[in-house]
Amino acid sequence: MSTPGNYWTTLVIFCYCFWGPSARAYTPGHNGTSPNIIILLMDDMGWGDLGVFGQPSKETPNLDRMAAEGMLLTDFYTANPLCSPSRASLLTGRLPIRNGFYTTNAHARNGYTPQEIMGGIPDSEVLLPELLKKAKYVNKIVGKWHLGHRTQFHPLKHGFDEWFGSPNCHFGPYDNKERPNIPVYRNKDMIGRYYDDIAIDVQTGEANLTQLYLKEALNFIGRQHDSSNPFFLYWSIDATHAPVYASKQFLGTSKRGRYGDAVREIDDSVGQILAYLQNLGIAENTFVFFTSDNGAALISAPFEGGSNGPFLCGKQTTFEGGMREPAIAWWPGHIPAGQVSHQLGNVMDLFTTSLSLAGLDPPRDREIDGIDLSPALLLTKTIDRPIFYYRGNEMMAVRVGMFKAHFWTWSNSWEEFAQGIDFCPGQNVSGVTTHVQQEHTMIPLLFHLGRDPGEKYPISVTSMEYRNAIPQIFAIVQKHKETMVPGEPQLNVCDRAVMNWSPPGCEKLNKCLTPPASNPWKCVWPH
Repeated sequence: MSTPGNYWTTLVIFCYCFWGPSARAYTPGHNGTSPNIIILLMDDMGWGDLGVFGQPSKETPNLDRMAAEGMLLTDFYTANPLCSPSRASLLTGRLPIRNGFYTTNAHARNGYTPQEIMGGIPDSEVLLPELLKKAKYVNKIVGKWHLGHRTQFHPLKHGFDEWFGSPNCHFGPYDNKERPNIPVYRNKDMIGRYYDDIAIDVQTGEANLTQLYLKEALNFIGRQHDSSNPFFLYWSIDATHAPVYASKQFLGTSKRGRYGDAVREIDDSVGQILAYLQNLGIAENTFVFFTSDNGAALISAPFEGGSNGPFLCGKQTTFEGGMREPAIAWWPGHIPAGQVSHQLGNVMDLFTTSLSLAGLDPPRDREIDGIDLSPALLLTKTIDRPIFYYRGNEMMAVRVGMFKAHFWTWSNSWEEFAQGIDFCPGQNVSGVTTHVQQEHTMIPLLFHLGRDPGEKYPISVTSMEYRNAIPQIFAIVQKHKETMVPGEPQLNVCDRAVMNWSPPGCEKLNKCLTPPASNPWKCVWPH
């Protein structure tokens, strides 16, 4: 197990604000090449899970050092409080309602890509790796894809050159009769299935997956360094998603239990990746960004869920705990060390920023929601922009500056709550964490996230502060809705026949299963 160095880098807080249009802050061509790009995307990791964000156990020394050597972004968001839509938005730069990762089966419901879903990322969407190929990047995804498990949706059909991982989360084990175990792929063919061939012990939490994913990352980086190709590595691991797992040497080592064990192994792995970049002498030509797909799943806490720090609720909700993510940018020699940025950012910005760093323009034939963050990252400038909070087919809230206006509130239904399904445990806020879908479109609930990051104290509608803020917010929402052309929803239809019964490569392993007859139905999304 690697250990952090015995030094501390002083964290200097510096912010220079610039209200105006973004300008490209980096000219591709450093040492004659575009920079390598590594996105480290965690699964269900909360804002409060890292020591640098205040986690009291202080068990993430490598990530904390990454922040000290780079930039900590305190106000970074996902595009949706659930895994599949968030990932689709990161790779397309577009809100889920534009790229099709939503459902119209019911109002404001979170949908994703379980095995029975028929949809996936549409061919009409242009993904980041497809565009990076124009700049001769070699692209690899390691870990969870979650943009559709049917062959036409696979990552190698959408710009990735290599894949080691799974199309779905590591749920199971299943009996391979009513439901097949999830396949794991190397490139276009499966190499086995979770639980059948790739061991995960749900009782002890032991699994060697993070070590396998680390090995894949280091091998890819080394090979691309030897070939002098610019590369894009999308390291999308899922150890912190329930059922949480860690390898044997990390199990039982955290004060936080099994979830903390998984976080410690991730921290160690990130430390090894950054050290390898430095040892190869390519750290100054590699942009690395660490974040999560959505907030911590408090429904799995405290044993298999993380912390959202001071924020309200968690995964599945559009309160801050479901949408605000840990975020660290690292690029020695380019991103000034020891910076803390309050720039409003979003996972969709990684699409546009990566293209900018590669010397490429985003597509002009569609609305792109992500912005180029390079002025904020490289010049510590601040770009004025709103953040929209979507849940399914509904815009639930918007943030403008320090103000957040809720147009709809909902945690989950009373029926689910009565069954013990609670997305806001111990955090009931009267009139805010509602168990019915409460509309506030005419008189939004307004919070000041500087004074009230936990969304506990709505600003009085009769106050001058409310009356001054709301007209500006309404104007921004109106402009946003004028550009909104929803994509065809991909998460409406389910069918057991499309599950992972006979994935590509199964015949070579004698692991093909017989699917049932097709019988499509309208997917039910309870929350």
